[in-house]
Amino acid sequence: MQHAIIIDDNPRNINVLGRLLEQQNFESVRITQPSKIEEALHTITQTDIIFLDLEMPMIDGFQVLDWLKSDVRFASVPVIAYTVHVSELKAAYDYGFDGFLGKPINSDRFPDQLKRILNGQPVWEAM
Repeated sequence: MQHAIIIDDNPRNINVLGRLLEQQNFESVRITQPSKIEEALHTITQTDIIFLDLEMPMIDGFQVLDWLKSDVRFASVPVIAYTVHVSELKAAYDYGFDGFLGKPINSDRFPDQLKRILNGQPVWEAM
Protein backbone atom coordinates (compact mmCIF):
# COMPACT_ATOMS: atom_id res chain seq x y z
CA MET A 1 0.00 0.00 0.00
CA GLN A 2 1.31 3.43 -0.91
CA HIS A 3 0.68 6.63 1.02
CA ALA A 4 -0.38 10.13 0.01
CA ILE A 5 -0.95 13.42 1.76
CA ILE A 6 -3.70 15.73 0.51
CA ILE A 7 -3.64 19.32 1.77
CA ASP A 8 -6.70 21.34 0.73
CA ASP A 9 -9.09 23.55 2.68
CA ASN A 10 -12.08 22.27 0.67
CA PRO A 11 -13.38 18.97 2.12
CA ARG A 12 -15.21 18.11 -1.11
CA ASN A 13 -12.01 18.35 -3.15
CA ILE A 14 -10.16 16.24 -0.60
CA ASN A 15 -12.84 13.57 -0.67
CA VAL A 16 -12.84 13.37 -4.48
CA LEU A 17 -9.05 13.07 -4.67
CA GLY A 18 -9.03 10.68 -1.72
CA ARG A 19 -11.45 8.33 -3.49
CA LEU A 20 -9.36 8.44 -6.68
CA LEU A 21 -6.28 7.54 -4.66
CA GLU A 22 -8.10 4.69 -2.88
CA GLN A 23 -8.94 3.23 -6.29
CA GLN A 24 -5.18 3.13 -6.93
CA ASN A 25 -4.50 1.35 -3.60
CA PHE A 26 -3.31 4.43 -1.73
CA GLU A 27 -3.98 5.37 1.85
CA SER A 28 -4.21 9.11 2.32
CA VAL A 29 -3.81 11.57 5.15
CA ARG A 30 -6.22 14.44 4.53
CA ILE A 31 -5.46 17.86 5.98
CA THR A 32 -8.28 20.40 5.66
CA GLN A 33 -7.34 23.03 8.22
CA PRO A 34 -4.52 25.26 7.04
CA SER A 35 -3.80 26.32 10.63
CA LYS A 36 -3.06 22.68 11.53
CA ILE A 37 -0.82 21.74 8.59
CA GLU A 38 2.47 21.96 10.45
CA GLU A 39 1.10 20.04 13.44
CA ALA A 40 -0.39 17.31 11.21
CA LEU A 41 2.83 16.90 9.24
CA HIS A 42 4.75 16.12 12.44
CA THR A 43 2.69 12.94 12.92
CA ILE A 44 3.35 11.55 9.42
CA THR A 45 6.13 9.01 9.03
CA GLN A 46 5.64 7.70 5.51
CA THR A 47 4.40 9.17 2.23
CA ASP A 48 4.98 8.60 -1.47
CA ILE A 49 3.30 11.72 -2.90
CA ILE A 50 1.81 14.99 -1.69
CA PHE A 51 -1.05 16.90 -3.35
CA LEU A 52 -1.08 20.53 -2.27
CA ASP A 53 -3.74 23.15 -2.96
CA LEU A 54 -2.17 26.51 -3.75
CA GLU A 55 -4.98 28.79 -2.52
CA MET A 56 -5.90 28.38 1.15
CA PRO A 57 -6.79 30.84 3.90
CA MET A 58 -3.96 32.00 6.16
CA ILE A 59 -1.24 30.20 4.19
CA ASP A 60 -0.64 29.39 0.56
CA GLY A 61 0.75 26.27 -1.05
CA PHE A 62 4.05 27.98 -1.82
CA GLN A 63 4.71 28.51 1.90
CA VAL A 64 3.75 24.91 2.66
CA LEU A 65 6.11 23.70 -0.08
CA ASP A 66 8.95 25.54 1.69
CA TRP A 67 8.15 23.67 4.93
CA LEU A 68 7.94 20.34 3.13
CA LYS A 69 11.23 20.72 1.26
CA SER A 70 13.05 21.80 4.43
CA ASP A 71 11.90 18.65 6.28
CA VAL A 72 14.13 15.63 5.61
CA ARG A 73 11.08 13.31 5.69
CA PHE A 74 9.48 15.08 2.72
CA ALA A 75 12.41 16.65 0.84
CA SER A 76 12.50 13.94 -1.83
CA VAL A 77 8.74 13.27 -1.99
CA PRO A 78 7.03 14.60 -5.13
CA VAL A 79 4.78 17.55 -4.29
CA ILE A 80 2.05 18.21 -6.84
CA ALA A 81 0.34 21.59 -7.06
CA TYR A 82 -3.37 20.90 -7.19
CA THR A 83 -5.58 23.91 -7.84
CA VAL A 84 -8.50 25.35 -9.76
CA HIS A 85 -6.31 28.34 -10.69
CA VAL A 86 -4.71 26.92 -13.82
CA SER A 87 -3.01 30.28 -14.37
CA GLU A 88 -0.70 29.28 -11.48
CA LEU A 89 0.97 26.50 -13.53
CA LYS A 90 4.05 28.54 -14.49
CA ALA A 91 4.43 29.93 -10.97
CA ALA A 92 4.24 26.41 -9.53
CA TYR A 93 6.87 25.19 -12.00
CA ASP A 94 9.17 28.15 -11.30
CA TYR A 95 8.79 27.73 -7.53
CA GLY A 96 9.87 24.10 -7.55
CA PHE A 97 6.75 21.96 -7.45
CA ASP A 98 7.19 18.52 -8.96
CA GLY A 99 4.01 18.66 -11.04
CA PHE A 100 0.67 20.34 -11.54
CA LEU A 101 -2.88 19.03 -11.80
CA GLY A 102 -5.76 21.41 -12.41
CA LYS A 103 -9.07 20.97 -10.64
CA PRO A 104 -11.31 19.25 -11.25
CA ILE A 105 -9.15 16.16 -11.57
CA ASN A 106 -9.97 14.10 -14.65
CA SER A 107 -10.78 10.69 -13.15
CA ASP A 108 -10.12 8.89 -16.45
CA ARG A 109 -6.62 10.34 -16.80
CA PHE A 110 -5.69 10.31 -13.12
CA PRO A 111 -4.36 6.71 -12.90
CA ASP A 112 -1.89 7.36 -15.72
CA GLN A 113 -0.92 10.77 -14.31
CA LEU A 114 -0.27 9.23 -10.89
CA LYS A 115 1.80 6.41 -12.37
CA ARG A 116 3.90 8.87 -14.38
CA ILE A 117 4.53 11.07 -11.34
CA LEU A 118 5.60 8.10 -9.22
CA ASN A 119 7.95 7.00 -12.02
CA GLY A 120 9.64 10.41 -11.91
CA GLN A 121 8.09 11.71 -15.11
CA PRO A 122 6.84 15.29 -15.18
CA VAL A 123 3.09 15.91 -15.19
CA TRP A 124 2.11 19.52 -15.82
CA GLU A 125 -1.54 19.45 -16.84
CA ALA A 126 -4.02 22.26 -16.33
CA MET A 127 -7.02 20.05 -17.16
